[in-house]
Amino acid sequence: MKRWIAPITLLIVTVGMLFFAYDSQSEEQHDGFTAYRLIAHAMGSIRDQHYTNAYEAMIANYEKGTRVFEIDFMLTSDRKVVARHEWTANMSKLLGQDEELPEEKQAGPLTHEEFMNTPILGMYQPMDADGIMDVLAEYPDMYIVTDTKEQQDEDIRQVLTALVDAAQERDPALLDRVVVQIYNEAMLESVKQIHDFSSIIYTLYATQDTEAQVVDFVQDHDIAAVTMPEYKVNRDFVARLKRAGAVTYVHTINETEQVANYEKWGVYGVYSDVLTEEEIERMNTRVAWKP
Repeated sequence: MKRWIAPITLLIVTVGMLFFAYDSQSEEQHDGFTAYRLIAHAMGSIRDQHYTNAYEAMIANYEKGTRVFEIDFMLTSDRKVVARHEWTANMSKLLGQDEELPEEKQAGPLTHEEFMNTPILGMYQPMDADGIMDVLAEYPDMYIVTDTKEQQDEDIRQVLTALVDAAQERDPALLDRVVVQIYNEAMLESVKQIHDFSSIIYTLYATQDTEAQVVDFVQDHDIAAVTMPEYKVNRDFVARLKRAGAVTYVHTINETEQVANYEKWGVYGVYSDVLTEEEIERMNTRVAWKP
């Protein structure tokens, strides 16, 4: 009987150490939006439809456990801020608005009134800055991540200023749950001139900076998170960002197997159209107990 004790003890210790190593990684202390590993892309899908940025998508995914929502922001023709990915005929068709709108309105910016009164897929409510802040006020554990689709600096400032104004009309503390994505180093200073947002994500899809430049910038400016497309991910880069103080997200990932693979590289979380925070947590639990 005694000859079995040593191997069994070794097995128990080994499994325990593996679990502890994983658990230590998964239970790292994060606060604010980085307490969550899942960011819903364009508010997440609803009934398999992506890119709606619709109220119902936001609430449906919240009820599934998601707490952080990336939102596309654009300006209407009368320069009001709304949740829209792009003003194109393809997007109007994707959102089921091609039959709702006259042909000349399908490929360009709508007025604010036209936008708000044209349902998405015939049933979902479009969102503007005021509506989004109303939702944030109603759900005190929800965060939004800005994706300002406008290209001109003046237009980006208009988007962020409108969000700040809408928040301050309700409760300035709402701005603590607005996470601004910046697309280059210079944008950080412009953002800070509008409001000293407590949380910043540096998104790398548009920058030409080297990995070393990104790491230095993150460390020098206390950037909370970096997000990047798949082709920019590598283990060393992720590790250096972590040492610089930033968690790493990858976009856009819609399969749990991909999430698991990136976690092995040290990636903290993902943007997704279809996954939810609860799915990510369930997956982590399964992996933690896997012998």
